[in-house]
Amino acid sequence: MAHRVSHRSLAVAALSTVVEWYDFTLYLYFATVVARVFFGGGSAALTTALGGFALAYLMRPFGAVAFGHIADRHGRRPMLLLSMALMSMAMLLTALLPTYAQIGPAAAWLLFALRCVMGFSVGGEYTGVITYLLEGANPARRGLIASLAAAASEIGALLAVGVSAVTVAALSEADLQAWGWRIPFFVGAALAGTVWLARRGLEESPDWEQLRADGELKANPLAHAVSRQWGGVLRAFAISSLGSITYYVGITYVPAFLASAGSIGEAAALSLSTIAAVAVILVTPLVGVLSDRFGRRPALLVLALLSAALPIAMFSQMTGGSTARALLGAVVLALVAGGVSAVGAIATGEQFSHESRASGLGLGYTVATAIFGGLTPYVAQRLVEATGSPLMPGIMIALVAVAALPVFAMMRETAPRLR
Repeated sequence: MAHRVSHRSLAVAALSTVVEWYDFTLYLYFATVVARVFFGGGSAALTTALGGFALAYLMRPFGAVAFGHIADRHGRRPMLLLSMALMSMAMLLTALLPTYAQIGPAAAWLLFALRCVMGFSVGGEYTGVITYLLEGANPARRGLIASLAAAASEIGALLAVGVSAVTVAALSEADLQAWGWRIPFFVGAALAGTVWLARRGLEESPDWEQLRADGELKANPLAHAVSRQWGGVLRAFAISSLGSITYYVGITYVPAFLASAGSIGEAAALSLSTIAAVAVILVTPLVGVLSDRFGRRPALLVLALLSAALPIAMFSQMTGGSTARALLGAVVLALVAGGVSAVGAIATGEQFSHESRASGLGLGYTVATAIFGGLTPYVAQRLVEATGSPLMPGIMIALVAVAALPVFAMMRETAPRLR
């Protein structure tokens, strides 16, 4: 069976996730710089910067409700255009912000406001893309196609860490704080604008077109998802919880962890994260193919077991003071997180019928990411500071993995060819 929309539309949708993850990964990879530029530096600045990231992330569920309604009522294409337009505007304005040195604490509040706009717009972005790919791809290749969106996300992360590393390495500290910090945000704004232009040529989802033709569009798709597909919402929450904490603690928090723990320097930590990002890009399509061949449920069970067993040891490795040990820990954590993202992308979408897929998926996914994504780097940093134990981030991942295992064990298989 061929793809149900053109290869061009699938490619644009899959690759456009690069923007969302560029922005949010950039903020975490650049957290130590952001702390100095917008929060005045000092011992509490990094924690405050991560706290602002966490609070802004709480806007994602609100965005999911709003954009999910647009996608289910008015089409996937209009929603994807609107979310990207808001993201482009927010990144451009961030690059133009005044700093703490120029206007004092007001700089931090302006940054926080734009982070909230980003959180709101991103609330529907990734779930909208997954919905579109699920409905437009060959059913036998859904896992692979959706995993390409997850891989593109990591390309965004790779771009973020690469641009951050080059900026930090090329500029003096004075130039970095005076103007150099703006460079990665200008790059993000240009990237988002380019994706918005490419998305103008997207075809509409055939499933949504059929719903409209049959007169079956729901007046309140979110209510339909909650009342008729609440089990899918809970399963999507469980899958996304594991995906979020493995990614945000196991990948994007790692540079701040290494720098604050004093294991290696800021520039070296960013370089290690670049290598970890490449590892994720390589493993993600492989896991997508395996999920098409053997099923979503077995893949999720194996990855949950790995998430329970490995992270504590890997965070211990990264505090040994050796660059080689830090690299090993970062790459192993990244491989596990990449695997969860690959299968989780399609498994969450397959929990819902097309009448309210964007709304149900958006609710389950974004509530999980708000709690276990945006909040966890902040919580991990606070726990490390409070306990003095570098193992706390690994313990956090392991606890979520153990909690998710029973859900995965009881869920039905959703891969079309294996039902």
